[in-house]
Order: sequence, then structure tokens, then C-alpha cells
Amino acid sequence: MSKLRILYAATEMNPFLQTTKVAEFLQTLPQGMQERGMEIRIFVPRFGLINERKNRLHEVVRLSGINIAVGDDEKPLVIKVASIPNAKLQVYFIDNEDYFHRKSVFVDKNNKFHADNDERAIFFCKGVLETVKKLGWAPDIVHCNDWMTGLIPMYLKTTYKKDPIFKDAKSMFTVYNHNYTQKFDEGFLDKVKMMDIDDSMLTELQSADCDGFVKCGMKYADAVIKTNEDFGDSINAIFTEFKKTKSISTVKPDDTLLDSYYELYNQLGQ
Repeated sequence: MSKLRILYAATEMNPFLQTTKVAEFLQTLPQGMQERGMEIRIFVPRFGLINERKNRLHEVVRLSGINIAVGDDEKPLVIKVASIPNAKLQVYFIDNEDYFHRKSVFVDKNNKFHADNDERAIFFCKGVLETVKKLGWAPDIVHCNDWMTGLIPMYLKTTYKKDPIFKDAKSMFTVYNHNYTQKFDEGFLDKVKMMDIDDSMLTELQSADCDGFVKCGMKYADAVIKTNEDFGDSINAIFTEFKKTKSISTVKPDDTLLDSYYELYNQLGQ
């Protein structure tokens, strides 16, 4: 089997930040695939809870400086990197002062959902793809994890489908449980749009909530993975809806996890 290039995009990762199971998964899977001979790149948001000094983050000037459009605004993209202790893996952090310097992830200290979480997710998804373009590193598989990454499969099928870096890339979307029910502000769909995306492609996002991101990721991804979690009613309803048109694989966090993903990656990368 050929040496696959796998790009991971996720909300968080151990040892830098953990608030959900996503962080544990991203600590285990990329390293396991690298040990099996695959080439890995990892992207996560640089949330303000991440201690830059402790984790030795530093800015990559040659990758920073891109402006990312979110609606009518353009926000400067800053890229930082750090290495995972005891592993030859670098992690790229998507950063922006307006979006990621607050000392919280998706809710504030009063458990209030950040009003701009939609913009933060849009910025992250676009920022990952633009940074990978600037790296000049063409992935075989883009593995998206959790709702915040749900736009990436759509962007790969539309705006970036003819780009030399992404033209052969397949996408995988792993669904995790979440408890966010808040609605995004008016104008959300206009912020999501990029070149080659029209209203007919945004049906899944019309709910203007985190579930919409999940639906979008499931619709456009080449492979959908269901984690072995107890999902809430809204996510279970989404699985029921998509089972009619989409093959959904289930993986368990046990001794077979790495073997299962290794097989899935090779099937997808053929």
C-alpha cells in the first residue's frame, strides 16, 4: 500500500487542550498512523486556554499573513506550531486575536454560547485549507473531526476541487456528540459561502446551528464515521436521516481502533 498523506482537522488535541473525547482521539490516531508509515499534518484552533509558553508554541511567519474572509470582514490568519512530546509530530494552530484569544472554547465562564462561534468555525475551516495550500502539501485524505470542521468537506467539493493541492483529496468526517442548541445570527449562510457555492448547496446549514455543521460534513464527506458514544436525540436523528443515502462506519475506542482506521484510510485512498 502506498504511503498516504493524512491531514487531520479537529477542535482540540491532547496534550494541548482537552474538554471532550476529541482530544484523546487526536492524541492517539495520528501518531498511530505515522507509526504505520503514513505522513501526517494536524490542525487545531489556538484557543486561549492553550498555554503557549508551556507548550512551546511559536509563530510560523512564512505561513501567517493571509487574510480570511468571513462575510464582509477579512481577518488576519496567524499560524503557530508546536511538537508533541515523545512523538515526531508537529501540530499547526489556527489563530486570530479576535476569535481565539479569549480564555474559553465555545462557552464563556457563565456557560453562555459565544455569539461568534459560527464565524470562528468558518475562519478555522477556511484557514486550514489556505494554510495547507501555502505549505504546498497535497493530502490524500482530509480527516475532519467534530462539528467545527463540518464545512471543510463542502469546500473541498466546491471552491477547492480544482486546486492542485486538493484535486485528488478525499474527505472523512467523524461525528462526536455535542449539547449545543443555540442558533447563529442572521447572515450566517452568507458568511459560509465561497466561490462555486450557491444557496442550493447550503440546505443542511439552514438550521443555523451546530447540527447544521454536522449535517454539512456528513453530506459532503466521502466517508462518515460514528464514534462509540451515547449521542443525544438531535444527533441520532441526523444519523437516521443520512443512513438512507450514506454509508456510516462505526469505530470503537478499543484495541482495534488503529487497525480499523488504517483499513478505512487505505480503502478511501485507493
